[in-house]
Parts: sequence; structure tokens; C-alpha cells
Amino acid sequence: MSTTETGTARPAGRPRSEKAEKAILEATLDLIGEGSGVTELTIEAIAARAGVGKTTIYRRWSNKEDLVVDALATLKSPVPHLSGESVRGDLIVLMEAMRLDALQSDRRCVMNIAMSESDRYPHLFEKFRRIAIEPRREAMRQVLRRGVANGELQPDLDIDLAVQIVSGPMVMFTRWADPEDLTEDLPRRIVDQVLAGLGRK
Repeated sequence: MSTTETGTARPAGRPRSEKAEKAILEATLDLIGEGSGVTELTIEAIAARAGVGKTTIYRRWSNKEDLVVDALATLKSPVPHLSGESVRGDLIVLMEAMRLDALQSDRRCVMNIAMSESDRYPHLFEKFRRIAIEPRREAMRQVLRRGVANGELQPDLDIDLAVQIVSGPMVMFTRWADPEDLTEDLPRRIVDQVLAGLGRK
């Protein structure tokens, strides 16, 4: 057996068709976006939309939940490159990545539909959190730890709480505000406002 980057097992010995895999992932997202929640989503419908056989899907994913996780993970951009020159600069880059993701209205719609069933599929969404969300949180933790180490931030800073304080406003804007509120200067405004409270006194 081989393993994908997201930890999904895939049988060895079969050539991987990136075209088929892309079609399957896009079909999954399309069906969710059209209102087929995770519960109503079926492998049969995905296969038909992607133009592949069910066996093609099962060679890559052992069940529907693993497929949904991988499909949703494609909606999140990779963790952006961080220069490491300043805490402020790196935090703005991370906030900008969140803003740009939110501006993709089709992505946001699919994510909202899928997340509405998180209570019914806790293991699915825990795996999604680990694959798609936790890497960004860890990147922010590293930025904040570096800031503590070099004196940019308070020496007794609660790192995990600070992550929530920094990212919380952007999460609220991206989930509840109008798209026109996601202005280009929003990441800078959030970071500067937060650092006014987190910065070394």
C-alpha cells in the first residue's frame, strides 16, 4: 500500500491517473455545492458526474468520507511562504491567505454546506481539521514563538490563545461579513490592532 499526502491509503501497483483523480475531486465538490450534503452524497453519483467507474474511486479512497476530506482539502490554499523577517509581516501574509480563500464564493459555499454536517460526521471533520486547518495554525504558532524568542512579543505570551486572538477576527469576517468588507487592507488592520495588545510594552 502507498499513502497520499493526506494519509489516505492507496493500493500499490496501479498507475495513478491524475486526470481521473482531479475529475473525481471536482465532481465531489460540485455535488456538494449543488446541495448534496455529505449524507446524500453517493459514490455512484460522484462516479457518474466524474465519468469514471466506481472501482476507479475505490482504488483511491476506501470510503466516501475519505474522498470528501480530500476534496474539501483542495479548497484550502497551501500555507503561504513566510519570510521570517517580522512577526507583523508574517501574520499579515497568513491573514491575507485566509482573505483570498474567502473571496472565492464558490469555495465558501461548498465549505459552508459541508461544515453544516460536522456534528453528524465528527471523525470526517476532525481529519479535515488536521489536514487542512492545523498546518496554518502551526505556522502561526511558529511565527508567534519566534516573536517571543526575539523580543517582538511578550515573553509570557499564551501562544495558543494568541493564535485564536489573531485569526478570530478574520474568521468572523470571512464567515459572516459581506464580501465587500474583505478589503485589501483588512489583514493589516487586524494584525496591527491585535499587536497593539500583544506587542512588548
